[in-house]
Amino acid sequence: MSADAPETQQADRIAAAPAITTTRLDGRVIAVMPAYNAASTLEKTVSDIPQGSVDEIILVDDGSSDDTVEIAKRLGLTVIVHDQNQGYGGNQKTCYARALAAGADYVVMIHPDYQYDSRVIPAAVEFLKLGICDVVMGSRIRTRREAINGGMPGWKYLANRFLTITENIALGQNLGDFHSGFRAYRREVLETIPIEHNTNDFAFDSQFLAQAVYFGFKLGDIPVPVRYFDEASSINFRRSTKYGLTTLWILCQFWLQKLKLARFKIFRRPADVSDS
Repeated sequence: MSADAPETQQADRIAAAPAITTTRLDGRVIAVMPAYNAASTLEKTVSDIPQGSVDEIILVDDGSSDDTVEIAKRLGLTVIVHDQNQGYGGNQKTCYARALAAGADYVVMIHPDYQYDSRVIPAAVEFLKLGICDVVMGSRIRTRREAINGGMPGWKYLANRFLTITENIALGQNLGDFHSGFRAYRREVLETIPIEHNTNDFAFDSQFLAQAVYFGFKLGDIPVPVRYFDEASSINFRRSTKYGLTTLWILCQFWLQKLKLARFKIFRRPADVSDS
């Protein structure tokens, strides 16, 4: 394990990225894919992305044991390989650092497991370009019937509803799904949120949204069709329970920070060097 400070790790990731000399007039759009053993679904996910809707696709492979890297290179993606598995959150840290270094004005994160419908990417980006939202989430749940008929396990649906309702109340939002793997961000969001202090595990996503609210960004969502099948990534019941409890603790941290009863690094602005 490296002993480097989080800020140094972020700088190293950005410095290692290739320089970009061209930018679209209406903003450069980069899709990032945190990948782990996605060989069987990657090509289908990429093929559904509307032509011309993104300028570059960056795939970060987190130590896959299958042909994910070879397929990604064949498809012409920009491929970054972690020699050792760094976890879902660690993967996203590299994704976003590389996207920023590549000149992204808008970043779309989509899992390469073909669970989320990548055809909605242009719609999500348009909300960012219009300034309506700074963060756009893909909501998997328009109705209970649609979610269950789509293959979402019953226990996962109930857990999602409980956590999403709790998060909406605690964070003052009205999102349909706080735990989606389809997300789009304006560049300013990724430059502001201190993600290097976030966990490398799945709770990275919960921390990120609490941070986005804390720093005053506008969150919104759009419906995104999803598919549940054996190859689609998912965490088991035990890890889901840990994730849920960690999410509740993040909400506690948010309010402790807001009420100035405690200070946490995940809510520290870059200039706030006095925070613990």
